[in-house]
Amino acid sequence: MRAVVLGTLIAGVMTCELVPPALAQDDKAAAAAFSTIVPVLRHPRCINCHSIGDFPREGDDRRPHTMQVRRGPDGNGVNAVKCSSCHQDRNLAGQHTPPGAPGWHLPDPRTPMIWEGRSERELCELLKDPNQNGHRTVQQVVEHMGNPLVLWGWSPGAGRTPVPMPRDEFLSKVREWASNGAACPA
Repeated sequence: MRAVVLGTLIAGVMTCELVPPALAQDDKAAAAAFSTIVPVLRHPRCINCHSIGDFPREGDDRRPHTMQVRRGPDGNGVNAVKCSSCHQDRNLAGQHTPPGAPGWHLPDPRTPMIWEGRSERELCELLKDPNQNGHRTVQQVVEHMGNPLVLWGWSPGAGRTPVPMPRDEFLSKVREWASNGAACPA
């Protein structure tokens, strides 16, 4: 009987050693990584479209968009003032011309992703909440941060200030936040 119990324990220990340990969640590292990306998320290149209200802002001074542009029922504008009427899939040449990137739009009105006025923790929680973030998982949020519309912030065109962190560093910190469990700052 002892031999069977001892054999079972040894087999159990050997099995445990063969299975790689699960990735440890590191809340402190995740929260620190998130805090690092907040200046990008609060920069006018991002927050002009993630602002309070039903209209985008423009410029570093975040003034209301000209021509009384509104979000519309799908985030693409209304009537003849659709985003794509002026914003193409790339920046137009010259200063004071419409910027562009593939899929230029505001967040959907059902999940407007308003970041303006939120604390770091509130912003982090919003990004993790599928009911507020466009029904995305954390991994899909990470993927979204690398899409062409988001990446436009690093190449915004003549006369516009790019976001304040190198793109690769930003994407690395977003991945670090997610891979460490996507914990939020206190």
